[in-house]
Amino acid sequence: MRQRLASFGWSAIALARRAATYGRRKVVAFGELWRHSVQFRVTVSTLALSSAVVFVLGMVLQNQITERLMDTKERAAIAQLQVVVQTAESELVGDAGQDEALRNRLNNAIKKITSSSTATQDTASSAAGAFEPVLAAGDPDETSEHAVYAGPYDKVPGGLRNFVENNSQAKQIHTAEGITYLVVGTPVTTTTRPLQLYLLFPLTTEQNTVATVQNTLLVGCLVLLLLLAGITNMVTRQVVRPVRRAAEAAERFAEGELDRRLDVVGEDDLAKLALSYNEMAASIQRQIRQLEEFGQLQRRFTSDVSHELRTPLTTVRMAADVLHASREQFPAGLARSTELLVDELDRFETLLGDLLEISKLDAGVEELSAELIDVRPIARRAVEQVKVIAGTAGSDIELDLPEEEVTAEVDARRVERILRNLLANAVDHGEGEPVRLRLVASDDAVALTVRDYGVGLRAGEAELVFNRFWRADPSRNRRTGGTGLGLAISQEDARLHGGTLDAWGELDRGSCFRLTLPRRVGEPPGESPLPLPPEDAAPARAPEPVQRNGHAELTVTVVEHEEVR
Repeated sequence: MRQRLASFGWSAIALARRAATYGRRKVVAFGELWRHSVQFRVTVSTLALSSAVVFVLGMVLQNQITERLMDTKERAAIAQLQVVVQTAESELVGDAGQDEALRNRLNNAIKKITSSSTATQDTASSAAGAFEPVLAAGDPDETSEHAVYAGPYDKVPGGLRNFVENNSQAKQIHTAEGITYLVVGTPVTTTTRPLQLYLLFPLTTEQNTVATVQNTLLVGCLVLLLLLAGITNMVTRQVVRPVRRAAEAAERFAEGELDRRLDVVGEDDLAKLALSYNEMAASIQRQIRQLEEFGQLQRRFTSDVSHELRTPLTTVRMAADVLHASREQFPAGLARSTELLVDELDRFETLLGDLLEISKLDAGVEELSAELIDVRPIARRAVEQVKVIAGTAGSDIELDLPEEEVTAEVDARRVERILRNLLANAVDHGEGEPVRLRLVASDDAVALTVRDYGVGLRAGEAELVFNRFWRADPSRNRRTGGTGLGLAISQEDARLHGGTLDAWGELDRGSCFRLTLPRRVGEPPGESPLPLPPEDAAPARAPEPVQRNGHAELTVTVVEHEEVR
């Protein structure tokens, strides 16, 4: 038995939990629909307000109808009481007698009242309806058990008896044996002994009438609310549908369907909205076309100039190499000029190469040659390529690589170029401090950070480092002779992999660049395995929206495609 009770208890708990879960889901679904649908919100609000108004009106109508019915019933009952009391007084004139004689006279009077009320169907009696007469010889100084009466005396309420026995006419609504009565009473004054007359009018007809009125009002209110909900939904839909079409057209327009337009129907406000939207879309389309044409012309110009400059540059390079090879035969000043000429030609060739690369990236013709390889050798090669520059600057490059293989689908040439640019940038701004290259991998991503402890970045500069030709401090002497396009190209290379290139820095506390790449091409990298700001960064001070002193603002920038350096 106990096991059955325990099993029943657990079943009840499980059922309650399922019901609670189902209720929560419905509440969440209702909340989502409420937030996202104007049509649903307006319809529900109108229905709720209409329900309140209809409820108040229904209660007022019901109370008015009930009061009118009872008022009419009471007036008719009083009129009937006046007629019946005359009959009773004519039957009970003189000495009423004692006990059995009195009871016999009361019964005869009741029969006379009943027969006379049946024979006399006047307006008052017909409005009051059927009744049950009661005659009693009650005394306020005696209990009701000693009263002599005729008729259903036990149905008369005690409070009403007290009023009538004290020579007062009274009325009261009372329920007896499951039936509600309107009881009216008055004293009979033609006998030597005090007598009371009571008439009990059943309110069954009035209750049926009120119930019919309630049912009619309920059905009418429900029908009215349904009609209001339907009308509100239809009217709201007429307004919301064009807005939804406009929102859909705007989304398609934002996705690149520049020819998307709205249908203009009629001459109302919604038609004016559609017309205004179409004019705005046409204007934006023209401007976008112009910008695209201008961008194409600019990229073509850059590419053409870069290509055209290669021929004279090759000639100049050949002449410069001849001069450089014979520099020992020249005077000291002329030999130095020859060396400077070769250095600037090297920089010029690098600039042309970067311009060609950035023009290809802008044109979207670059392709990713990804293959599944170990990323660690790429990092080592990048370090080897900047070792000479680091040695000249007095900076040591520290490698923090895992012992096991870190495989990922990457374009080795592009990743190596990214790391080379980041390392050269760190050496150039490291002020002779060590530069650290760290590699960490997770299940979904590979992250590499290049950390320096040099001049760092001012507040807001982390958002500018990827802009083309941007320099943090133009007055500083650069050791690497960069073109100003390295970080911009690096960011585009990271974007081609589906990854991100982020920057952080604090003034006089160094900077950190983080490259995050997915381990498989086409899959999102997820959360980066390395934090930014780096773990060895100084603890953050009390957070402020913006610090203008340029010393302690922590900036983390997630690089977008449009923000390139």
